[in-house]
Amino acid sequence: MAAQSLATTLLLSSTSNQTLHISRPSMSSLKSMAPMERTKPTTSTTAVAQRQRRTMSAFEARISLVFALASQASSVSQRLLMDLASETAKYVLPKRFESRNLEEALMAVPDLETVRFRVLSRTDQYEIREVEPYFIAETTMPGKTGFDFNGSSQSFNVLAEYLFGKNTSKEKMEMTTPVITSRTRSDGERMEMTTPVITKKVENQDKWQMSFVMPSKYGSNLPLPKDPSLRIKEVPKKVVAVVAFSGFVTDEEVKQRELRLRDALKNDRQFQVKKGASVEVAQYNPPFTLPFSRRNEIALELEKKEQ
Repeated sequence: MAAQSLATTLLLSSTSNQTLHISRPSMSSLKSMAPMERTKPTTSTTAVAQRQRRTMSAFEARISLVFALASQASSVSQRLLMDLASETAKYVLPKRFESRNLEEALMAVPDLETVRFRVLSRTDQYEIREVEPYFIAETTMPGKTGFDFNGSSQSFNVLAEYLFGKNTSKEKMEMTTPVITSRTRSDGERMEMTTPVITKKVENQDKWQMSFVMPSKYGSNLPLPKDPSLRIKEVPKKVVAVVAFSGFVTDEEVKQRELRLRDALKNDRQFQVKKGASVEVAQYNPPFTLPFSRRNEIALELEKKEQ
């Protein structure tokens, strides 16, 4: 009985020692296990990891490119919108001339460059201006009238193409005002105008000419037109009598207003209509402008009366 008790005690002691050995490994065992845990990855494992890194790098590059393009597109769109807003404001928020009556008070013109002038005098019937020199691009209009839709459209498009890049320098120039339509002599006498688009009639041949006033910053250094029907000219300083009116321009309207202006100028004490002068018609507004807001002008060149 004592022997059995001793055997049981030794067994329990042995079991207890094994348990302690398992839960608390010796330092030599830990050292022997550590190298196994720090074993370097195999070549296969490294290749897989590198392929994963390369795949992620290419993916990230594509994402970065997409964001860069989106950012650039957004920047371009913002600039375009700002340019569009700026150009629209020139028409939505127009400038106004000094008005002599209610009709002129309702007129508005786009806030674009125009011919420089100063007012010398003003009456109830007309205004006398001293106009500074300027350059024009002009073309002869098809047809026998100066204000038929087809002829005006064709001439306007030819001039607009030159202004917006159809020239030897491929230079895109800014639009100006007004568009001028006028009649001129057919004997080669210089043609007179007042601002951007001018249309003149060659009296003996029953032809009209349309002209754009060129942006002043170019001076005489304007690009040459590619279209042989276009001519570049300088209009010298001059004095003109001007009458403004609203609505859409017709040949009959121009004829009647020219007659009234010539008649009124007979009583002017300082100026008279220059010999050989022909009427010029300036139109300041785009086609979509309401008739009562449109500003049109007819003008006749003047000279001082002999004292």
